[in-house]
Amino acid sequence: MRSYFSQGLFGRDLLGSIVVFLVALPLCMGIAIASGMPPAAGLITGIVGGIVVGAVAGSPLQVSGPAAGLAVLVFELVREHGVAALGPVVLLAGLIQVIAGVGKIGVWFRMISPAVVAGMLSGIGILIVASQMHVLIDAAPKARGLENFVALPDALVSAFKGEVGSVSALIVGLSTMAIMLGWEKLRPHALRFVPGALLAVVTVTALVTLLGTQVNKVNIPANLFATIELPSLSSLASLAQPSLLVAALTFALIASAETLLSAAAVDRMHKGARTNYDRELAAQGVGNMLCGLLGPLPMTGVIVRSAANVQAGSATRMAAILHGGWLLVFAMLLPWLIRATPVACLAGILVFTGIKMVNLKQMKSLAQYGRGNFVVYAVTTLAIVATDLLTGVLVGFALSVLKLALQSSRLRMGLTDHQEPGMLKLELDGSATFFKVPALTRTLDQVPPNTRVLLDVGRLHHVDQACLEVLTEWQDNARARGCELVVDWKALHARVEGLRQAA
Repeated sequence: MRSYFSQGLFGRDLLGSIVVFLVALPLCMGIAIASGMPPAAGLITGIVGGIVVGAVAGSPLQVSGPAAGLAVLVFELVREHGVAALGPVVLLAGLIQVIAGVGKIGVWFRMISPAVVAGMLSGIGILIVASQMHVLIDAAPKARGLENFVALPDALVSAFKGEVGSVSALIVGLSTMAIMLGWEKLRPHALRFVPGALLAVVTVTALVTLLGTQVNKVNIPANLFATIELPSLSSLASLAQPSLLVAALTFALIASAETLLSAAAVDRMHKGARTNYDRELAAQGVGNMLCGLLGPLPMTGVIVRSAANVQAGSATRMAAILHGGWLLVFAMLLPWLIRATPVACLAGILVFTGIKMVNLKQMKSLAQYGRGNFVVYAVTTLAIVATDLLTGVLVGFALSVLKLALQSSRLRMGLTDHQEPGMLKLELDGSATFFKVPALTRTLDQVPPNTRVLLDVGRLHHVDQACLEVLTEWQDNARARGCELVVDWKALHARVEGLRQAA
């Protein structure tokens, strides 16, 4: 501990914690509103993510809290099953994460194609934009992403007519986005640690207060912990419903994947201690179990706050812990200041964040690894927007597995003349699987009558039962045409998985 202070690490962590706190404060409240929950729920999750998870995390510089990636899931769960179901689902999801971390399978949660993850984030970003565009005009969002897009023109017309919503709120939201964009492009290097979101919130809130603009404001109780409600026995018993069990598993999978991918990205940003993925996963589980008991939002490791933590020069996990402490102090001592914040201002922050989640540069980088990756990305994004987050991710995962299967079953084949008269050479290069049965059959059909075919398997890596049967049947039927298949059957069988194991 003495060396910690003597080396100046505390000063670095203190500065980093303030920067992360300034980034996290508006995001915690905005994500809560996007999730259909009160802003206090987001603040409590941020506090737990900082103080509790920060103390035991396996990634020293990663910061945990409510994440935009789970906002869509929470919104749908609350809409379908009510707020009472959220706590038990988050509690069970946390327990799954703890078991996975203790069982040392944390690294397996990273077994997801980058194209699927990028598509998931893009889909979530589009859904956030679709819903928060309604909040931007002080109107209520619809239940589904496509419904939000379809209903947006009528909502804007109603706002301009003064029927539902508010043009003033729209101006507040657009002003917030303009300030964030301008600050991102023009901020001086000396003020690089000042978050654009915080600057926008402070500026717009001050103007709204001075001008007396009538817009919806953030509603937060004087006592932050008055909103805590422990789950009842009946709500815990509701976990027996298959839909809630699936929801808990979905929360655990999405939160774990986002956390561990974020941790891997954070490791690339600094040269300090590397992430212990199993410990990080278990720590996230502890945090989510505590959030499930307290009733707030689920949490993940979040890249925006983590990147700010690294860029601010933080040295240890103390920065994440202190940022949770600042959230607690601010929410307990200055709730009146939070209540002055326009809801449309936070919606503007989330619209800006959602747009940035659709990362065009990432699309180009995915395309560099093949058109198949871009197809997986695009299909995952569209499936999430058209259906829901879980369905979209499963579609993307299935498509990436199909892409892998097609790539692994590549087989080059061709008939060439042999030096011996009346003989052709058939060379198989790659893996002969059932995907290649039609191509292999067409190739063999090209063999003229009274021809011997020498099958070269020197570059054949694998052959499955379907292709082996095609070769065997062709040999049996070829005699009627005066043809013969010349092959080293022992070498061929050595490339069949089951026969190879038996040998």
